[in-house]
Amino acid sequence: MSITIFVYGTLRSGEINDLSLAACRAGLPAPRLLGPARVPGRLVDFGDWPGLLPGPGTVLGDLYEVDPSLIPLMDEIEEYTPDTPCCFVRRQVTARTDDGPVDCQYYPIDPAFRGTARDMPGDEYDWVGYRSERLSERS
Repeated sequence: MSITIFVYGTLRSGEINDLSLAACRAGLPAPRLLGPARVPGRLVDFGDWPGLLPGPGTVLGDLYEVDPSLIPLMDEIEEYTPDTPCCFVRRQVTARTDDGPVDCQYYPIDPAFRGTARDMPGDEYDWVGYRSERLSERS
C-alpha cells in the first residue's frame, strides 16, 4: 500500500532535501513522481525553507506516491513528531491536479510557530521559482 504526499518546498526535486535523493541515501524505496499539483494556502519564507499556511491562495508543488517506510524519514526531515508541538504538522489535504482532485498528506506549518517568517508575495506560490529568483537577485 502506498501513500500520496504533496511536497512544496525543500523536498521537491533539486532542492536541499530532495525526496528521491533522501530515500536513496537512506536505502528506502524511491518515491514515484505523479506530477504537479496545487493545494490551498500561502507560503511564508523562513530563509532556507518555506512554510505553508492553509487558507486563501494557491501553493504549487508535486505529488509523489511513497512507500509507507518513507513517512518516518519525511517526518525527520520536517522535524515533525506526532502529538508534540512542532513547526510542521502532517495533515490530510485534497490537492488539485489536471486529472482532478487527489487526497494526500502534506506538511503545513502550525501558525503558532510562524514567528518572523516573511510573507511571500502574490496569491500563487511556488517555492522553487521564488528561491531561484531570490538567488539571482543576490548575484
